[in-house]
Amino acid sequence: MKSILVPVGSSKNAESHLQYAVDFARTFGAKVYVVQIYNVYTKAGTMIKIDHILERESVTFLKSHVNKIDTKGVEVIVKTFKGKLIDTLELACKTLDVDLILLEPRTNSIKDEVYLGKTSGKIIKQTNIPALIVPEGYKYRPIIYILMALKSAIIKNDNALAPLKTIKNQFKSILNLLLVKTPFHVEGDFDVNEDLSVMITKITHSENPTTFQGVLEHHKENKPDLLCVVRRKRGFFVKLWESNTILKKDFHSSSLPVLVLSGLK
Repeated sequence: MKSILVPVGSSKNAESHLQYAVDFARTFGAKVYVVQIYNVYTKAGTMIKIDHILERESVTFLKSHVNKIDTKGVEVIVKTFKGKLIDTLELACKTLDVDLILLEPRTNSIKDEVYLGKTSGKIIKQTNIPALIVPEGYKYRPIIYILMALKSAIIKNDNALAPLKTIKNQFKSILNLLLVKTPFHVEGDFDVNEDLSVMITKITHSENPTTFQGVLEHHKENKPDLLCVVRRKRGFFVKLWESNTILKKDFHSSSLPVLVLSGLK
């Protein structure tokens, strides 16, 4: 893992989140890109663009956050981009060769009941970038136990497991796999290939309406330091994906980081 991208909004948790990102990156010897994305505006009634003003203010804002944290031993690069959030973020990740994006759950949401705010929810829902969602105020610590939840273990995308492999190898983590049999189960879904099999310590089978409900049933007994799920069009957050905002009452794992892999297929 060489490059980690951290989008920064106006959240009161921004500094804590950025410190976690830097501490996490230090473990891997990775660089951190701290970015902010803004839209281009034209001043009402004139032809004077103010995007250069927004860019300057954005850079100043990001640098002020970076100056408040301990970056010792980590290369931290501040960048601003103009454009629409999702398109610009995907382009930035491709251009900067980003391996992982670190998200704070609520970004600028002020509602206590919200787990993923509109911005973070949109990034998780509409991009295919591997992401690590880090709870508010969560302090960095080694990832010893990982719970991975799947309704299908079929892997066709050779790079899909890369972030999980890197984290597991770095921390020498114990990886437990939860295979959830849903009403959409088909023969072969639970055939774990060698690439994933060699990483797993224990496999648990569960039968639930959704993968999400399987996790709610089993994650407490596993007591993981990290929950790993896969981004699918109709996958883990099957009902939660309907809205960019995800509520804590609908997702009770708001106390541990969640690694969201890109699609396995």
